[in-house]
Amino acid sequence: MTPDELRIAYQVVLKSVSGEKVIKDLEARFHIDGTTFSDNANETAYREGQRTVVLFLKSMLKDKPKREDIIET
Repeated sequence: MTPDELRIAYQVVLKSVSGEKVIKDLEARFHIDGTTFSDNANETAYREGQRTVVLFLKSMLKDKPKREDIIET
């Protein structure tokens, strides 16, 4: 499976009505709009790991940038 095919697979699943509900639930559970800080460093790392998974899923929902959309410097 190519990276583009994998991105499409994520989008098919997560852009469905049920998939959108799941993403909203994950955002609420795993600190997307809140802090991951804890006095316990291990707990902070754990929470940040949860948050990173949700951020990855959300990134897969974005369309892949087209070559002409990327500005070269």
